[in-house]
Amino acid sequence: MNTEPAQPDPVRHRDDGIWLARFTGRILVVCPKCGGRALVALRPGVETSKYFSDLLFQPRRLVCPGCGAVADRTAEQRGNALIGAVPGGTEDPFFRRPLWLQTRCAGRILWAYDVEHVDALAAFVGARLRERRASPTMGMFARLPAWMKAAEHRDDVLAGLVALRNLAALSAPADRSDTAHERGDRPRHHASSLFRGGPY
Repeated sequence: MNTEPAQPDPVRHRDDGIWLARFTGRILVVCPKCGGRALVALRPGVETSKYFSDLLFQPRRLVCPGCGAVADRTAEQRGNALIGAVPGGTEDPFFRRPLWLQTRCAGRILWAYDVEHVDALAAFVGARLRERRASPTMGMFARLPAWMKAAEHRDDVLAGLVALRNLAALSAPADRSDTAHERGDRPRHHASSLFRGGPY
């Protein structure tokens, strides 16, 4: 009996409508103090929810292992509703720090939140056959820019994703990509609220 874990099909990609929010659990960012690699993650003691959409509302902590910088963030509250973060763009949706994983690619900027996000993008871009099995309304892959989906850019994008994976292993300020800076490309704000009767 084969006990090896199932490997992704390098030719076929099945889009189950995964949201970008799923990859906001851990985000590599540029430290606001030293310029090295910092991590934005759930604040210690916060339970992980089975709903990845809750990630947009939960308290966060930014920690830099290089200089020791620490910052906390809680979701804005209006009445009994928490206002969720809006993912997308080259800044993290919580502290609005530039993403650590950014590189130039096909005349644009290619970015990702962490290695898991890089791997998901690589599986999609590298596939020769893409199947959609869910509504495209909020799905990450359906909302990718056209240049990332174009066959003519496949090799460039895959090379860019390799560069991002390599960047994830680096942490010193000198290792920072020349593209990892404020760009002002935040996504258009939209209403996202969660009624809990109080903060997390």
